[in-house]
Amino acid sequence: MSETLDFESALAALGRGEVVAVPTDTVYGLAASLDDEGAIAALFALKRRPPSVPTPVLVHSLEQVESLGVKVDSRTRALAAAFWPGALTIVVSAPARIAALVRSDTHAVGFRVPDDELLGRLLEKSGPLAVTSANEHGLAPCTSAREVLEHFSGREHFAGVLDGGERHGVVSTVLDISKSAWQVLREGAVPLEVLLAYLV
Repeated sequence: MSETLDFESALAALGRGEVVAVPTDTVYGLAASLDDEGAIAALFALKRRPPSVPTPVLVHSLEQVESLGVKVDSRTRALAAAFWPGALTIVVSAPARIAALVRSDTHAVGFRVPDDELLGRLLEKSGPLAVTSANEHGLAPCTSAREVLEHFSGREHFAGVLDGGERHGVVSTVLDISKSAWQVLREGAVPLEVLLAYLV
């Protein structure tokens, strides 16, 4: 039965391949272990997310990104040093296996270190998580544990929510630097003019 989870219960549920809603520095997200292809499939099903829309990956550190076999270049390292933890999702080239897990057909995956102490501790223990906003595709994201349970309680593969209180952050800026020409895929909390110093 879906419920509010404490830290250890949320960690255990992720380890069992279940989907857990977690508080981020923006809104609540649905999370699944990047080590579990079935859990990621369940995440897509819960959200009714089209398979053509890849999900980003939240990590505890740049070192976790590198542990996945991602080659981190100097531009990625500079952006991470300046904006992580924070609301910048950096899309970089990734191994085909990792890209396939999050439904990316371009060998590019978006990574972010969230600026949230509770989620940071979870990521340190769980390892990288595929995370997408807690809502059905196309609807407004949930900003509280209560909203999450109203939407997802009782659904298959949904273990529950780690309650971190109300969340009303601005969505992350999504910056694709996987090719020689960079591109802002979504404008968000980090303004383009701030990023430009790292992109020239």
